[in-house]
Amino acid sequence: MTPSTGITPKFQPEIPPTLEELEAQERRLVLTRFTHDDAWALGSLLVELARERRAPVAVDIHRAGQQLFHAALPGSTPDNDAWIARKRRVVERYGSSSYLVGARFRAKGSTFEESSRLDPDTYAAHGGSFPVNVEGVGVVGAVTVSGLPQLQDHRLVVEALEEFLNR
Repeated sequence: MTPSTGITPKFQPEIPPTLEELEAQERRLVLTRFTHDDAWALGSLLVELARERRAPVAVDIHRAGQQLFHAALPGSTPDNDAWIARKRRVVERYGSSSYLVGARFRAKGSTFEESSRLDPDTYAAHGGSFPVNVEGVGVVGAVTVSGLPQLQDHRLVVEALEEFLNR
């Protein structure tokens, strides 16, 4: 055991990705197909990653208006399902991740809530929902996580999509 110095370590906030980094993620994370079995595999991978971290999240995957996967892990609540729906609607409307949409508004000196003219009870440009983009087809759905701070929700989905693509 190391002796205490009596100094409280300084909190280091996470550095959010730039617009360019977020846009590069979307260009990179394109699938060749997305079947029901793929949704199950991706959703199961997300649950596995969340369980390893004891993350109190809900996971949801939609394609073409149909829910293909949903899991609620210990510590998640019905509020997470409401956040999932609101974040997913942003992806469906804008064709980009919910985090990127919010970041684009912030980069213009505003917020999504102030400038989108959309009902904040229906749409939330907070991190955690990412487009399911199929090569040659476009955005066919969304994979969404809710339960962590928005940047961590976003990063968990990106990590799972990267691992899924590398399998």
